[in-house]
Amino acid sequence: MRRREFIHAGMTLPIAGLGLTGCSPNTSNRYLEGNFAPVLAESTVTSLDVTGIIPGELAGRFVRNGPNPDDDPGGSRYHWFVGRGMVHGVRLDAGGAMWYRNRYVASPSGQTPNTSVIGHAGKTLAIVESGGLPVELDYDLTSVNDELKMGGGFSAHPQLDPDTGELHAICYDWAALRDHVRYVVIDAAGVLKSETKIALPGMTMIHNMSITQHYAVIYDLPVTLSFLALGTGSSFPFRWNDEYEARIGLLPRDGEDRDIIWSSVKPNYAYHPMNAYEDSEGRVVIDVVRYDKMFESDTNGPFGDSLPRLDRWTINPVSQTVSEEIVDERPLEFPRCHPDLNGKPYRFGYSVAAQYDGFPAIYKHDVQKGVATQFSFNSGQHGAEPVFIPGESARSEDDGFLMTYVYDTNRDASDLAIFDAQDLERGPVATVHLPVRVPYGFHGNWIPDHSESAATA
Repeated sequence: MRRREFIHAGMTLPIAGLGLTGCSPNTSNRYLEGNFAPVLAESTVTSLDVTGIIPGELAGRFVRNGPNPDDDPGGSRYHWFVGRGMVHGVRLDAGGAMWYRNRYVASPSGQTPNTSVIGHAGKTLAIVESGGLPVELDYDLTSVNDELKMGGGFSAHPQLDPDTGELHAICYDWAALRDHVRYVVIDAAGVLKSETKIALPGMTMIHNMSITQHYAVIYDLPVTLSFLALGTGSSFPFRWNDEYEARIGLLPRDGEDRDIIWSSVKPNYAYHPMNAYEDSEGRVVIDVVRYDKMFESDTNGPFGDSLPRLDRWTINPVSQTVSEEIVDERPLEFPRCHPDLNGKPYRFGYSVAAQYDGFPAIYKHDVQKGVATQFSFNSGQHGAEPVFIPGESARSEDDGFLMTYVYDTNRDASDLAIFDAQDLERGPVATVHLPVRVPYGFHGNWIPDHSESAATA
């Protein structure tokens, strides 16, 4: 049963009896235990303890979305990707932490967006893939109960073109679009600009895409709709498919389905590219987090069949060949780069170390030199997706900040950690201590108050 909202100014410790425990007994499902377990109470905290100094230029909200089932999730049958969405956020201003809030995402259709939250065209949007529609949130993260129509179901990972302000997305809908996906472009005003239908030999789970100067990149990989899983009542009916060819498609951004350049790659699954771009010879270079297999034996989540590493795929559009190399063989996930370099040549990327049961470090990758530095969390602490925020007067690509939520098992609560991206090994320059957990979840963003993406406070 969902607990009612509580509001408490000055709260500094977890409150007993409010569903904030880090375990769910008798679930027999690791994705419902520890910090994967849901937080059942919505909360508002207006007095937060801070260690260190929050950079004064940071004025806005750091928001994160993730699955958070509020009723019986199904025990051993629960899949991590299908829980009801909950958005967590911390507002920073003038060197202070103004509030922490967490709110369930309310969706009229019942398919609650649980994967990411973005700012676009003056709106804060909770988003999900496979037929789900974006839900608008107000500045305080409350759903305004409005699903935005973008030509149909949207995506968990639209890619922002930093030059035009357009969102590019590959949208699939296993319940409605069995033989094709949609490539859509949403303009800077939030209006559907174009849509291209892309025929596929099967219904694949296309979690993400990339853009480069001339191409939209399609990841058509062997995790496909399983009618056997559907027939046995699975809430998440995608499985590994040994018979499906793994391939990458390069769709000219002004082209049609027939113009796609398809190239085969070794069997794998990838949720998250770090970035993609075209080199001086016209090849498409993709730095991507790659799994050997997905949803073969572990049908509840992503980490049981294999752990991911960072690879580089270089595609020759003329010969339709791909060279594959390992960039970093350590298990890692949730890669990010400088937002203004999305789709362009870049030097630095960021990720979080991934283990079967946690995320113990943050990595900073120099993809030009092929080296990486890291910050390892203290014992019992685990991070999340590191988001890069450029500095106001940045003089170099890595001049800015990294933000991430950090779960501390010792107090069963989380922090917002802020790093100087040029000195990651130093550790956080500021830590905002939260009295509640932010469960392991998926994606979020920094939405600055001065940007067109911020709503009115």
